[in-house]
Parts: sequence; structure tokens; C-alpha cells
Amino acid sequence: MRPLLPGQPAQGDEPVFREPWEAHAFALAVTLHQRGLFSWTEWAAALAEQIRRAQAGGDADLGDTYYHHWLAALEALVAAKGASSDVELARHRDAWAHAAHRTPHGAPIELQPQDFEP
Repeated sequence: MRPLLPGQPAQGDEPVFREPWEAHAFALAVTLHQRGLFSWTEWAAALAEQIRRAQAGGDADLGDTYYHHWLAALEALVAAKGASSDVELARHRDAWAHAAHRTPHGAPIELQPQDFEP
């Protein structure tokens, strides 16, 4: 049995993701690594740096912001590797926010072309 971190959600003795987007962010990092975009060493360094900056900025590091740091580190690493740009990442982030805003609670969020319009 693996001990859980304080505040870590669990189902029985197994840790789980708090939200579906956390699982998606996790899977995206694994997939991009498997495709050779970055090494695990690069990933670990990017995530550690993101967490360090967040803590320096006042993040209490209670575990509830971990995947926010995960996603920020992933975005920074993808941009640094030239696989996307900060502008393109922001465009998609805004489109997802627009799609989430127009989607009824509980329904799956799906991007549509109008989500990318200003």
C-alpha cells in the first residue's frame, strides 16, 4: 500500500486526479515525452522550477495547486522546445475558456471554430 500525500484525493488506497483536466495534462506530458519532445530530466527540471517560482510567489504548496504547476511547466517546456508558441498556447487557452463558458454545467466541453474568434 502506497502512503498518500496530505490532501491527496484517493479511491480506496489509490491516488486519483481531482479533475479530468489533471488526468489530461498528465497524459499529455507522458505522450510528449514518449514522442521525444523532452527527456524526463528536462521535465523534472521544468516542473521543479515552476513549483519553486510558485512557492517564492507565496504558494502554500498544500497539493491543491500541483497540476496547475504541472500545466504551467508543460506549457513553458513546449514553448521552449518550439513545439508551440506562447501566442498559440494563449489562443487555445482562451478558446477553451470560451468553450467552457458556453457549455452547460456537467456537459462535455468541446472546442468549436467560433471559440477561436475574438
